[in-house]
This record gives sequence, C-alpha cells and structure tokens, in this order.
Amino acid sequence: MLILLAMKTKDAIEQFGSVLVMATALGITREAIYQWGENVPPLRAYQIRDLLAARQTEKPPIKQAA
Repeated sequence: MLILLAMKTKDAIEQFGSVLVMATALGITREAIYQWGENVPPLRAYQIRDLLAARQTEKPPIKQAA
C-alpha cells in the first residue's frame, strides 16, 4: 500500500516563488489556489511534482563569453 503525504499549499507556493507563477504554470487562477486551504488537492499535487521535476532536469543556459 502506497501512502503519500499531503503537500502543503504554502510549501508549493514557495517552490514556484509566488501564487501567480504557480497558477500560470498549472493553467488555473490565483483564486483557485486560494480555495485549496492548507493542503494541495491530490491531483494538483501530482501535477506540481511533475512540473518541479521537469524544472530540475532542464539544463541551465550556457553563458556566452563577453
């Protein structure tokens, strides 16, 4: 049996930097996020984990020598 811990809304917002950035990434409104309460809904939590994992696997841009 798989037990998943609830994702806290405030922790998810911190990972994105702001409610607006997270809402945009999820394709929803800021108001929808404010309705979640303390915990992120389970299906949104999966979506957030996928988005954050994709961010970590992106290669940083190569800096050009001036």
